[in-house]
Amino acid sequence: MKLNIIKILPLSMIALGALVLPSCKKYLDTDLLSSMSTDAVFSSVTNTQSAINGVYNQLTGDQAYGIRLSLYFAQSADDFKTSGSKDGGRRDFSMFCVNPANTELANPFNNLFAGIERANICIKYIPKSDLYTKGNATQQTSMKKMYGEALTLRSMFILEVLRNWGDAPVSLIPSSDVTNLYIPNISRDSLYDHVLNDLKTAEDLVPWRSETGDPATKISKAVVKAMRARIALYRGGFSLRGDSKQMERRSDYKTYYQIAMDECKDIIQKNENGLNASYENLFKSLHTSSNSYVADNANEMMWVVGASTAGGLANTDTKLGYYNGIKSASTTYGTGGGGITAIPTYFYEFDSIGDARRDVTLAYIQIDNKDQKTLQAADAMADGKFRRNWTNNSTAQYMEIQWPLVRFADVLLMYAEADNEINGAPSSAAQNALKRVRDRAYAGYLDREPAMPTSHDGFFNALVQERLLEFGGEGIRKYDLIRWNLIGTKINETRAKLTQFADTTGTGAGRYSNVPMVIYAKTNAFLNAAIPQEMSSLILATDAVGGTGPVAKVYFTPSPVTTAPTGYTAYNWRKQIKVATYLNDANQGYAYYFKSNFSELLPFPNTAINTNFNLVQNPYYGQ
Repeated sequence: MKLNIIKILPLSMIALGALVLPSCKKYLDTDLLSSMSTDAVFSSVTNTQSAINGVYNQLTGDQAYGIRLSLYFAQSADDFKTSGSKDGGRRDFSMFCVNPANTELANPFNNLFAGIERANICIKYIPKSDLYTKGNATQQTSMKKMYGEALTLRSMFILEVLRNWGDAPVSLIPSSDVTNLYIPNISRDSLYDHVLNDLKTAEDLVPWRSETGDPATKISKAVVKAMRARIALYRGGFSLRGDSKQMERRSDYKTYYQIAMDECKDIIQKNENGLNASYENLFKSLHTSSNSYVADNANEMMWVVGASTAGGLANTDTKLGYYNGIKSASTTYGTGGGGITAIPTYFYEFDSIGDARRDVTLAYIQIDNKDQKTLQAADAMADGKFRRNWTNNSTAQYMEIQWPLVRFADVLLMYAEADNEINGAPSSAAQNALKRVRDRAYAGYLDREPAMPTSHDGFFNALVQERLLEFGGEGIRKYDLIRWNLIGTKINETRAKLTQFADTTGTGAGRYSNVPMVIYAKTNAFLNAAIPQEMSSLILATDAVGGTGPVAKVYFTPSPVTTAPTGYTAYNWRKQIKVATYLNDANQGYAYYFKSNFSELLPFPNTAINTNFNLVQNPYYGQ
């Protein structure tokens, strides 16, 4: 990769980063910044803040968590996939057939390296500033905080590079200081260790959120610690190695699990973050353009990607709720959604009655062009945590919906995982951390919570399942399964479940033997109400012709009705899934091209390979 791939953008471009912060809704004076030297920029707290905002800006927009990193790269696992057939672009990620020429590969790759470069400049120059070493107390505090933010932001970009590409040509100094223009693949272990040390430094520089009152779009001490825990688990986890071409983890992995456990313990004991009492309101809090905006008063959303419609939308906003989310053809609520669809069997991983997460995570209704609510077929359920009907925007593709990077539920479950691994079995503290997450999910139905495991393997398996239920659609599951070396196993398990689910003999098999072929429902008005009310207002025919019943009964009970009763429409459920198409079609089959010890990493884009003779392509790509 030539230097110009990661070469620093002008400081005037860095200044545009202020646009993603909720308090900044207009451009800064970019002419002023573009005419200043780096020494001048970092001799001012205000200008330094603009430079830091420019680093934050690399998190949002179309090439980052606005759509590609969040919704394309993170597919597929055993929760969601991209809708449609392979296309040489976004849908190939879901089918594990991305090649180095994929049209959606190069720009996100370059965007991450631009983020690293912007952070590198701040990391070099902030500590050299007189304000950092000789300023008054307020100036020194601000400059140290921003230095810690830069270190943390760089760690986020590097994590994204390493978990997608493995050993990569990452420079930790500004491009202007690089002497070798053709950077080879750098060991992911050394890079992980470097950023773990960086984050240890940042912990002493960045205050707790209670000390600053900053919004969740800004990094706090808890975020630094959570990121250090997350990266430690990746460092201690499995990854595909270029030399052995096998999924491996290092023998010293428990060292990193200890780091994760200690960092999460600090956050938990600080008691500054908690679990939002309402799983639904937790995700409504990300929809900042809503008239009925719900605040996350428990501070569960610890770090989110800011989004703003001020300025160049493709650079400063997200397409959440437009590309993904509940499918809509409504003139009132807007069109879009459905770009991400649920694996049909994912619906049945949730408790049929007690788990409040299912109807938030899965949008198994859609809105038609008459603002009526209709059911979705089994292969068309959408992800439901990002919904344009929770915003005020009925026309645009950009709606200022934020993407969650770190939330407290993850801290609890990371702590439980690390504790179990270090101790060989879960401590009572680890069990309590898992129980806190479950208690929120099963509020009102605590008697339906699964039994708490006491063995190492039983507890680990419970965590694997809990993270599936808790984080569906948040771009976490695929990477969890890779670091556990379980992605091939879970894909095969899911394919087996889908085969049982499919309409092959007229009756389902195994746990799906009572799942209906067809569901009959009446179309009725979409209320845009709270999810429990919205779903309970479904008019579904059950074992009494023309009668109504709870969602749980209809989706888990065969209907004796063989034709649609008067006023009802038949919606294919189990009947919709065909092994020949959903699993075995080379153009659209679920995870059709996945191969263990190959698909766990993406290929480097051709633009990088062709301009850097020292960069080695990941195993088997292009061979």
